[in-house]
Amino acid sequence: MLTREDIIKEENLVYKRTSLLTPKALSYCPGCGHGTVHRLIMEVVEEMGIQAETIGIAPVGCSVLAYEFLEVDMQQAAHGRAPAVATGVKRVMPEKYVFTYQGDGDLAAIGTAETIHACNRGENISIFFVNNGIYGMTGGQMAPTTLPGMKASTCPYGRDVKMMGNPLKITELVAQLPGVRYVTRQAVHTPSAVRKAKKAIRIAFENQKLDKGLSFVEFVSNCNSGWKMTPVQSNVWMEENMFPFYPLGDIKLPVE
Repeated sequence: MLTREDIIKEENLVYKRTSLLTPKALSYCPGCGHGTVHRLIMEVVEEMGIQAETIGIAPVGCSVLAYEFLEVDMQQAAHGRAPAVATGVKRVMPEKYVFTYQGDGDLAAIGTAETIHACNRGENISIFFVNNGIYGMTGGQMAPTTLPGMKASTCPYGRDVKMMGNPLKITELVAQLPGVRYVTRQAVHTPSAVRKAKKAIRIAFENQKLDKGLSFVEFVSNCNSGWKMTPVQSNVWMEENMFPFYPLGDIKLPVE
C-alpha cells in the first residue's frame, strides 16, 4: 500500500528510468549520445506497450552493445547486414515491430548496399542511425560521414575531399527512394532535441503498425573520445560543425 510520502514522491516525479532498460550500467563513453537514444527507444516501446512484439537488430561497432541494455528481443548481425537481417525477421513475423540500430560506419560504409536496397524495397521496418562522423569503437578511423577537414586516425591532417571524396549524406540519399515512408534527422544533446527525437522514434514505430513502409531516423551525435574532446566541447563542436553539414529536421514526411 502506498504511503503518503510515496504519493507525494509520485506527484513530484520529473523523470523515471524506463523499466525496459536493463539494470546494467551503460558502458559507453561519458557524454556519448548512444545511451540517450537507447533510453528514448525503450521509453517509446514501453509507452506503446509493445515490448513483447519488438525485435531489435544490432550489428558491429558501438551499436553491438545495444543488446546488453535494451530489454527486448535482440539479434546481432554481421557488420553492415542489419537491414538484411531485419528484412528476414519482419517477413517471417510481420506482426512484430522490427528495428535496426546502426552507426555511420556500419550503415553508410560496409552496409551501404544493404541499407539502400532495404529502403528501396520499402521494408516495413524502422532504421535508427547514429551518425557521429567517425568509427568510434575500432580506433577513430575516418567514416563515410567524416566532415571535410575533420581529423581521424586514418586522416590525421583532416579529410581531404580531393583524395578521400566527400562525406556521404546517406539520409538525404534514401529519402529519394519511393519505398521510404519517413525520413528525419534529429539530435539528443539538449532537452528540446531529446523531445523531438523521441517524437520521431514514435512516428517510426507507428508507421510500422500501419504497414506504411520503411522509416529512417538519423541521430547526429558526438563522439568525444574519438574527437579527442570533453563531452561539453564535443557538443559545442557538433553544433558548430556537424549541424551545418547535417541539418536537423524532417526530410520526408508520411503522405496520407
